[in-house]
Amino acid sequence: MASATNHGIWIPESQSPVTEDRHIRDTLERLLDPIYIVDVDGRPGITTSGTAIMGKNREAGENERPLIAYAPPLHPDKLGDPGLKNLLGIRYAYVCGAMANGITSVEMVEAAGRAGMIGFFGAAGLLPDEIEAAIIRLSRFEAKFPYGFNLIHSPNEMTLEWETVNRYLKHGINLISASAYLDLTPALVYFRIKGVLRNTSGGIMVPNRIVAKVSRVEVARKFMAPPAGKLISGLMDKGLITRDEAELASRIPMADAVTAEADSGGHTDNRPALTLLPTMITLRDELVAQHRFDQPVHVGLGGGIATPEAAAAAFAMGAAYVLTGSINQSCTEAGTSEPVRKMLCAAQQADVTMAPAADMFELGVKVQVLKRGTMFSMRAAKLYDLYRTHDMYEQIPATIRATLEKDFFRKSFAEEWEKTRAFFNIRDPEQIRRAEDNPKHKMALVFRSYLGQSSGWATRGDASRVIDYQIWCGPGMGAFNQWVKGSFLEKPENRRTVTVAHNLMFGAAIITRIGMLRHQAVWFPQSTGTTRPMTMDTIREKLCNDV
Repeated sequence: MASATNHGIWIPESQSPVTEDRHIRDTLERLLDPIYIVDVDGRPGITTSGTAIMGKNREAGENERPLIAYAPPLHPDKLGDPGLKNLLGIRYAYVCGAMANGITSVEMVEAAGRAGMIGFFGAAGLLPDEIEAAIIRLSRFEAKFPYGFNLIHSPNEMTLEWETVNRYLKHGINLISASAYLDLTPALVYFRIKGVLRNTSGGIMVPNRIVAKVSRVEVARKFMAPPAGKLISGLMDKGLITRDEAELASRIPMADAVTAEADSGGHTDNRPALTLLPTMITLRDELVAQHRFDQPVHVGLGGGIATPEAAAAAFAMGAAYVLTGSINQSCTEAGTSEPVRKMLCAAQQADVTMAPAADMFELGVKVQVLKRGTMFSMRAAKLYDLYRTHDMYEQIPATIRATLEKDFFRKSFAEEWEKTRAFFNIRDPEQIRRAEDNPKHKMALVFRSYLGQSSGWATRGDASRVIDYQIWCGPGMGAFNQWVKGSFLEKPENRRTVTVAHNLMFGAAIITRIGMLRHQAVWFPQSTGTTRPMTMDTIREKLCNDV
């Protein structure tokens, strides 16, 4: 350790300060004890016992030593915004993000909730009946725990979005993660303001909570402000909300919390976290002051939260909470296949790329996916290029059509269209009517069918379609794999959602306290100033079973 200025004196009790590097790491991991850095004959020593007297009013007496630096105890549950934790009913400021197609599964949501965290079921890509089945499963647990459900922006399937919202309200799901929104929609606004009322004290009660995930400032602005008047008027005109609900809607923000989504898997704009989070926090402060909301809008960070250092950095920058996604997909509770988990566990940071999104294909929106071990990104890009440059499937050169039918669809275009028609006949019949009048839209639906099925092949582990797997993944997956290399967490069978979460939060607390000491000019050797993965038994022991 290197050190400088004294800050007071230290009075010993039972434990002598240690100066050997091999003891420093163990001392740093004792999060429930204070850390004292003291002068030991000209060398810095570290201890967790004794009494510190801050200030420079007197010299150290006999058996006393100059105090070089101090860090208070820091349980991982102290990280993050207490207001956000109280709002969501959680102990740890840790969110398991909603990975589509049920990848954030009932099992994952349950595990997170029982551990004092929160998970959002990955409802995107599922039909209302499938979502409802997950709601019923979660409602049947005798021991209650916090959880939420995802609502994804569906610009081409507004009927589906409305039906999903109606199912949520029917079953009392009052917490959703709103993701991939380009603009507010009537269905989303309806969910937010339905049931808003004044309590006996005159305050506004908002029964339905929204945690929005955004990466663009212009979209974040909409979630940090009241819904637009025209959206409220439209809902009133349809008789969906009352006049009182409409009036109160102008006094509340659209979201209770906004996750600044940096370079993540799935829908992302690849924003750098170091610039995105401060921008979002500044925007929040501006809008809360402008609208004089009674309650704050909390701002968290997701995208790249894959190591203790990343989590600690997020909290240091003022994040109310951290949100994880890609790394959870490699955990045993994830609703995906064993082959996918193994592919994710082998991923490095450069093994990801952008590819056209199935749900917003025609708009050119992209998602971040794993490229190692699959050709999905290249094939998806080819389909989008063909869609962009042709008005109907028949205009595509015959040789290219033959390749598509042989390698992509593995059937004729006509057969693939009949399969696609059957799918949309259940999901959104309006798409079929549009396709019958517009051959370009028909081509888009068939191409979207390939994109949509590719994620299903991955989650089911279809061995005949490995080359077509669509696996949503950000570079954080590679960072996590590098951190756990050589530890028990390197193997996919050992990756459990809560174990991973506690390692990130425990490690973040260690890194945070190291940062406190560094700001007092105490620098640790590289071998001791880093964290290492721990088993849950070890974490429980170090936290005296207070987890």
